[in-house]
Amino acid sequence: MTPPRLGRLRRLVSLSAIAALVAGTAVTALAPAAQAAGTPLVSAQSGRCLDVAGNDATPGANIQIWDCNGVAGQGWTLTSAGELRTFDGTRCLDALNWGTTAGTALISWSCTGGANQRFAWGANGSLVHTQSGLCLDVDGRRTANGTAVLLWTCTGATNQRWSTPSSYPGPGAVTGATWAHDPTVVKRPDGTYLVATTGRGVPLKTSSDRTSWRDVGAAFPGGTPWTSAYTTGDMWAPDLSYHNGQFYLYYSASKQFGHSISGIYLATSPSGNPGTWTNRGLVVSSTDSSGYNAIDPDLVVDEQGRWWLSFGSFWSGIKLVAINPSTGLRSGTSMTSLATRSAGIEAPDIYYRGGYYYLFVSFDACCQGAASTYRIAVGRSTSVNGPYVDRNGTALTNGGGTQILAGHGSIHGPGHSATLTDGDGTVLFYHYYTDAGDARLGINRLSWDSAGWPVVS
Repeated sequence: MTPPRLGRLRRLVSLSAIAALVAGTAVTALAPAAQAAGTPLVSAQSGRCLDVAGNDATPGANIQIWDCNGVAGQGWTLTSAGELRTFDGTRCLDALNWGTTAGTALISWSCTGGANQRFAWGANGSLVHTQSGLCLDVDGRRTANGTAVLLWTCTGATNQRWSTPSSYPGPGAVTGATWAHDPTVVKRPDGTYLVATTGRGVPLKTSSDRTSWRDVGAAFPGGTPWTSAYTTGDMWAPDLSYHNGQFYLYYSASKQFGHSISGIYLATSPSGNPGTWTNRGLVVSSTDSSGYNAIDPDLVVDEQGRWWLSFGSFWSGIKLVAINPSTGLRSGTSMTSLATRSAGIEAPDIYYRGGYYYLFVSFDACCQGAASTYRIAVGRSTSVNGPYVDRNGTALTNGGGTQILAGHGSIHGPGHSATLTDGDGTVLFYHYYTDAGDARLGINRLSWDSAGWPVVS
């Protein structure tokens, strides 16, 4: 689970001695005052969002930067009166105790219409407190989650620049049997598509056009008694692929949500149809003392023809082990760490393109319906073993990851992605939640920018 964030700020703040002030810049060329409701404000320096700590709607909560995750306390509306409103529009960004000096803390407070709650766009993407002429500033130019945002003399530095991100596209057309959780996909030799999802016996669905889907049963209609050491219930987070004339299905069994007593198994099939899958055995497992979690498998064959399995959820993050192509089972005992993060990270998917291996992962909280904060991020490496870095050069083993899709509008918690190379390019499969909390299949194209980074389209 996502670790607790900072608590409420006390109304009286003791600040350390303030460094010599840099001459301020005048407010110029104001941007249009009104923004779309619930728009994130992203720090140009870190890529993190202006955030009400703990998503706390109680007056007095402090203001920080945090990974952009679409929660209510990261949605801001700059009104024509200059108020930066958040949550349901009853909370405003507020200069603590009507402070007008550099170092004044910012909090979320009930909207009063006071001068201490008025802001305007300034030069170079700055946000200016109109009463004091000071700018919203990420304290100490730090970039870590939880860094305070306060008022400071306007300098034009990147820690004082904010932007509103482009909106994400909605899922493409998907009809028929659209329920899905943790989808994986393979294209069969006959041109049809096969998707597997989390569920009892690993549910399967097929499509001839990638749009209209129908449920066809489970891979294991008689159940999976061989996984009883871990669970007698649902199988989690499968991975489908096709090699050497047969279909491979890696899937997870776990003792309990929130524990790491888990195992990843392999089955193969000549057709991929329900009831044709043969259990090939346990591939990798974990205990509550392992420090990693053996779920969310993803098989990748590198450019040298070597087989690897990435996996992992929370704990110490994403791992990689070698696989014997002859058996599909683990080869040796070595294990490489690919990505770690203090908050949630799971669901790896490695995709090769243009000299790079792209590691797609899901951040934050899954499985909470419309309250889920799941989102998809990516890093890349010239080696399947890493190191993987994000667009800013931050290593994924140091909390990095470039976000490519997050909740927007009535699309909540998109995540657990799978990539497919198809005739019309790269396609991204994932699940998301509706306003009612139902898990649905999402499908979008991936385009690639001039620097070779994926963009959901």
